[in-house]
Amino acid sequence: MEIDETGSFIFLEIRDTASKQVSFTSIDLNNGRVHFKDLSMPERWLTGIEAAYDGVLLIHNYQSENGPVHKGLTAIDGITGRALWGNYTLAFDQLSVNGPVVYNAQVQPKRLMLTDIKTGATLRAYEPVIDTLLNNHIKTAQLLPASFLGTIELPAKPYGNTVHYMEHNSYRIVSLHTFLAGQLEQHLYIFDNEGNIVHCDLLQAGIQKLQPEAFVVHKNKLIYLKNRSELIVLNLQNTVL
Repeated sequence: MEIDETGSFIFLEIRDTASKQVSFTSIDLNNGRVHFKDLSMPERWLTGIEAAYDGVLLIHNYQSENGPVHKGLTAIDGITGRALWGNYTLAFDQLSVNGPVVYNAQVQPKRLMLTDIKTGATLRAYEPVIDTLLNNHIKTAQLLPASFLGTIELPAKPYGNTVHYMEHNSYRIVSLHTFLAGQLEQHLYIFDNEGNIVHCDLLQAGIQKLQPEAFVVHKNKLIYLKNRSELIVLNLQNTVL
């Protein structure tokens, strides 16, 4: 999952391990409109999301199927899903406030360049003083002992007595695992500042092992996946939708 900090796009990477197929989806983060889905690349498996900027999704390939090194970039229009450009010698280094910083993987020593994400054209050499890292405004939860919640009354006992926890505006957000009838489940709860539950959801049932943190907050939006197939976005600014 990648959020375009300069726009209202959220991009999803969906990996089907059975068929060794990767596909991509583009959704408007403000209204849930799906711009495109099930978009696949000529390289079916050895590809993935690199970054997103100014309404464009940047996808990478791999230098080798046996290693994690990225090589090659393809830029996809976030609304139409159309490929804007591709370059199979470039590699991504970082996303700056002025756009992506890349380098030619065939040239040593590495020379960083600022690139136009919509055309692939080199704009100039990377300048760290002005090409600072882009803040993605994404907050992640902390793993804390359940006792940290104090007077908040949880509907179920957390498995392992730990929870993922975050405070945002007047909300306290908790995700936890339970172990009932021999099965692990993962739940999400949102409390108001008086300790009342204003939203709850069963994220996964019948899972085999503890899952990582279940949610992120981007600006005033809580974002999480349910059953690994449904994207949920809640407004935490005034009321929970």
